[in-house]
Amino acid sequence: MQERNKPFTARSVLASALLGEDPPELPVAQLVRLTGLFGISANGARVALSRMVAAGEVTTDGSGSYRLAGHLRERQARQSASRSGETAPYSGQWWLAVVTTTGSVADVRAARRRALGPARLAELREGVWMRPDNVAVHLADDLGSDAELMVARPEDPHRLVAALWDLCGWADRAVELLEGLAGLSPDSPAALAPGFELSAAVLRHLQADPLLPDELLPPRWPGTRLRNDYDRWDARYRATLREWSRAGS
Repeated sequence: MQERNKPFTARSVLASALLGEDPPELPVAQLVRLTGLFGISANGARVALSRMVAAGEVTTDGSGSYRLAGHLRERQARQSASRSGETAPYSGQWWLAVVTTTGSVADVRAARRRALGPARLAELREGVWMRPDNVAVHLADDLGSDAELMVARPEDPHRLVAALWDLCGWADRAVELLEGLAGLSPDSPAALAPGFELSAAVLRHLQADPLLPDELLPPRWPGTRLRNDYDRWDARYRATLREWSRAGS
């Protein structure tokens, strides 16, 4: 159930495996065995690990284990926050990030979007990003003086929410994932490969949750249910994965 049925590469299996660990470190033998579930050879896995080391995505201490680093370690922090879904009280104010430079080339604009998106800001129009203040927002250092962060109090926050986020689309996909969790028992080795894909899809979807205040969400919002069901399912999946890993060592 990787979105949508996009095949895993060696790098994506390795990254997903490490992203799911706390601390994000695994022995190379376990990483290689995991990639084998997806038809990836041991040599292909080791080549991908070498490339990830060169790219600064993982590090190794020479003892046969690899640990997340760089932007993937930052991604894990965002993933953990998405999975917990914790927010602060909503005061009625919104964060407003405004890009103050003009005439930027497409690559620069795309880099800004990559910096602003993980803060769960949504773009109202070119250069104007917003979200409710129930989540702390800190602009990335690499934005430099290109953007200013301020607060605003919109007259019609529900209209803004409808303009900024496809909440129906997010909820529909969440229901699909809930059905997937209910339909896949994670208690046997046969579930490891499909469960790995399902887990990655859930975590990716939770990162797309805008984490809006309850008063701005539609009725029967499935965010909390997806988190709770996934936590229970993942505990069972991790137990199966540990048992399988011990059996192969």
